[in-house]
Amino acid sequence: MHWLIGILIGLVVGAGITAAVFVTREKNAERSIANAEEQARQIVNDAIKSGESKKRESLVEAKEEIHRRRSEYEREEKARRAELQKQERRLQQKEENLDRKIDSVEKKSDTLNSKIAAAEAQQKEIAQVKKSQLEMLERISGFSTEDAKTYLINAVRDDATHEMAMKVKEVEAQFKDEADDRAREIIATAIQRCAADHASEITVSVVPLPNDEMKGRIIGREGRNIRSIETLTGCDLIIDDTPEAITVSSFDPVRREVARLALEKLIQDGRIHPARIEEMIAKAQKEVNATIKAEGERAVFETNIHGLHPEIIKLLGRMKYRTSYGQNVLNHSIEVSHIAGLMAAELGVDVNIAKRAGLLHDIGKSIDHEVEGSHVTIGVDICRKYKESEAVIHCIEAHHGDVEPHTIEACLVQAADAISASRPGARRENIENYVKRLEKLEEVSKSFPGIASSYAIQAGREIRVMVKPEEVSEDQMVLLARDIAKKIEEELTYPGQIKVHLLRETKAVDYAK
Repeated sequence: MHWLIGILIGLVVGAGITAAVFVTREKNAERSIANAEEQARQIVNDAIKSGESKKRESLVEAKEEIHRRRSEYEREEKARRAELQKQERRLQQKEENLDRKIDSVEKKSDTLNSKIAAAEAQQKEIAQVKKSQLEMLERISGFSTEDAKTYLINAVRDDATHEMAMKVKEVEAQFKDEADDRAREIIATAIQRCAADHASEITVSVVPLPNDEMKGRIIGREGRNIRSIETLTGCDLIIDDTPEAITVSSFDPVRREVARLALEKLIQDGRIHPARIEEMIAKAQKEVNATIKAEGERAVFETNIHGLHPEIIKLLGRMKYRTSYGQNVLNHSIEVSHIAGLMAAELGVDVNIAKRAGLLHDIGKSIDHEVEGSHVTIGVDICRKYKESEAVIHCIEAHHGDVEPHTIEACLVQAADAISASRPGARRENIENYVKRLEKLEEVSKSFPGIASSYAIQAGREIRVMVKPEEVSEDQMVLLARDIAKKIEEELTYPGQIKVHLLRETKAVDYAK
């Protein structure tokens, strides 16, 4: 009995313990589930925060990319607008220049028409006066016009013929050796010194005629003589209303000189027909070739340069007939050679290279009417062809800044060329081109912001610019001067150099009362 009660008590105690174990396990499970749910919520919250952070970063990157692309577009758009404005300004300038030229042509046409009308009226009046005078002379002398002509011719013919022959022989004997060269030298010197308005590039020569009847003889029957002259010389003959003169036009100065000499010989000879024309042109060509050779040898002798190829000497002689802004290119080359040699001697560098390159630096101008390219490129090709040294070729190539000078001699030739071209009286340009160059110089300097006014002075050798002190600081003036000089170099063509002078003035005004 007791053992049964013990068993029952044990069962009861075991059931309680089992129930307690189950309760404890259930609580532990609930806590585990709560912890898991808490961890899950934490993970979800972390994921949401991370997603929002990445979203914000993506939005920031997208905004930055949009801003960058917008800035690039604005810069490109600004550059395009600036280019369009620049093109519009250029077109406007061209239109203005064209309008001015049209107005000038119209004014000249009106003036010419009025002069023609006045000349025709004067010719009619002269004809009437001449007719009345002839009638009066016929009444007084008792001779008709034909009788008077016959009488005078018969009386004067023998004496005039004898005197003319004697005079011709005397003049030929006295001036045969030096008359032509001396006369041309004197006339050319006088024109160069006294001409106030001179073409920038001479492309025409004027041949004087003894009378206007000679024009018809030069033209010939059905124009055969003038066609023959133009074909053989390669020049254009302009026969207009200019009294007692014919104009020879050609861009090749040597051909123009041959044509001029041949015409003078034909006029002097009086026999003008195709065969005689061909003969005289051949003689004129020989004279010009002899002059070219003599001038080339003179240049070599004056500069004391030896070992030049004969063809280069001929090309030097051709430059006698070439001018640049009114300056003779051969004399300019000789002057550059002397100046470069003197500076080289002072600096202790190679004098021979400096003088040789100075003499040959413009050799390309002798044939630049026949060969494509700039005179610098043509000159380099010529010197390479005739085996000039690389040092001389480099000086020629660099004398206009086409390549950077790497030797002292190249810098000296560049400086000597500028000195010879820019010295007072060396070159001339007509007044219209001169005024346009000054106006363009002032216009270029005014195109920058912060400029109050600008004035071209010293005949265009200096531009004086007044800046606005409230817009341009002292530090900005240095950069502004450099920008103006750079734009002048890009847009203008001018001899020598131009000084850019900026002025900034600040004033303070007050009144004592």
